[in-house]
Amino acid sequence: MDQKMFCFQCEQTMGGTGCTGGAGVCGKSSAAANLQDELTGALIGLARTCQSVPATAHTYRVILEGLFTTITNVDFNVDTIQAMTDKVNAEKAALIAGNEGAFDKVRKLFGGSSAADKAAANYNIQQVWSGNEDVRSLKSLILFGMRGMAAYAYHALMLGHSSDEVNQFFVKGLHALGEDWGMDELLPIVLETGKANFACMEMLDRANTTTYGTPTPTTVPLTIEKGPFIVVTGHDLKDLELLLKQTEGKGVNIYTHGEMLPAHGYPELKKYKHLKGNFGTAWQNQQKEFDNVPAAFLFTTNCLMPPRKSYSDRVFTTEVVSFPGLVHIDDNKDFTPVINKALELGGYAEDHEMTGINGGKTVMTGFGHGTVLGVADKVIDAVKAGAIKHFFLVGGCDGARPGRNYYTEFVQKAPQDSVILTLACGKYRFNDLDLGTIGGLPRIMDMGQCNDAFSAIKVALALAEAFECGVNELPLSLVLSWYEQKAVCILLTLLYLGIKNIYLGPTLPAFVSPNVLNYLVENYNISPLSTPEEDLKKILG
Repeated sequence: MDQKMFCFQCEQTMGGTGCTGGAGVCGKSSAAANLQDELTGALIGLARTCQSVPATAHTYRVILEGLFTTITNVDFNVDTIQAMTDKVNAEKAALIAGNEGAFDKVRKLFGGSSAADKAAANYNIQQVWSGNEDVRSLKSLILFGMRGMAAYAYHALMLGHSSDEVNQFFVKGLHALGEDWGMDELLPIVLETGKANFACMEMLDRANTTTYGTPTPTTVPLTIEKGPFIVVTGHDLKDLELLLKQTEGKGVNIYTHGEMLPAHGYPELKKYKHLKGNFGTAWQNQQKEFDNVPAAFLFTTNCLMPPRKSYSDRVFTTEVVSFPGLVHIDDNKDFTPVINKALELGGYAEDHEMTGINGGKTVMTGFGHGTVLGVADKVIDAVKAGAIKHFFLVGGCDGARPGRNYYTEFVQKAPQDSVILTLACGKYRFNDLDLGTIGGLPRIMDMGQCNDAFSAIKVALALAEAFECGVNELPLSLVLSWYEQKAVCILLTLLYLGIKNIYLGPTLPAFVSPNVLNYLVENYNISPLSTPEEDLKKILG
């Protein structure tokens, strides 16, 4: 029988306190959860070693892969989690073996080999879960923030971009998790996590735009054309590009899903004529939307839900995504099995009409900072003329909790003289609504994936400069939904930048202690959601 687990890193954790039984709400087993804790402890051990011997480019990649593996809805497979842990331990051993002279100095410093080896030993992260709640809260913010940031850094690395600042922070942050530090030592590292993630999002934005061009506004159909097709989900644009290249001329159409929707805005991706449209809505609806669909599905990142038998034979994973029994595409990136499965299934015999949650047949994307700032003069003029009175950034992760209807209602009830900026998969609650235009601009502007919070920040900073005021003085309100660790690192970035008056929901993180929550409320005026009517009244006065 599996040993019991403890996990509270996602928004839907059991009872709002933590998953503690034989399986998590996300579907991972207690065995997988405990192995992920062991993997985290091994990563801390590797970071401890890097305090004494220099990390290599390979070391940093191993750290990214290890942290990425522990994100919610990425890896459910005990074999691959164990293999990743072994890889981390092997990297630590290789560093020590390759720097024996340096490590000997550490042994002398610590008064003998046993003390030195202990200094580089793997860490039992479960002692954090059962320790002081304020320390646990701050260490959780650091750890979960780094997990989300690792995914962004990994995507950038796949496009040939890396950052010494970001890489070195992973070592610093992991090392801090294993130290017996209190709130005074940990709080600055929480904010430094936000700083490092800002640099990371900037790096990924640069990687995406230099590789695929600046996103442009694009209308994306939700209808699936007849014939064989593949649905690609996740965040990794490189995987999508490789699949598009390998399917050219083969009679297989490609559709995005979830966080891959913004790919349609990139010029170098939209040039592929068989990139047709978007399939379905947000990740938590996949078990219903994928049911018996005659197509292949490729998962490049989270969020993978345990697939049902009616479609498990047509789901493929790649990168660090893994689920027992599914076919995995390795780093050689030969997508032939995915393509052959799509051809075998044949797709729909006739065009298949799908709609958004609110019945819309198309959605728009491509309003990154390059596009929005390109019409900044129109936006500024509209504000000065009184046509635009408020901006709302309504975005973040979606989930299955019923309270998430709040975001749809909020957008529907927002005044006609307001603009809705959005990003990440939370937008599927409302992105098919037709809210009209202001000054020739659509009232809903999809800025991209969760990491494209960088775009929203760039726009906010530019508006503040134009109006000669601070960001917190702008007619701008952030209404955020969170589910997993990528939302955590984005929240920490907003705090690092001093952005206040954030509305957060649908529930507050279980890992935030009352004292830490009070600190965030007092210093940043973070507010839990109430009702759309009450929050709009509070925001607009």
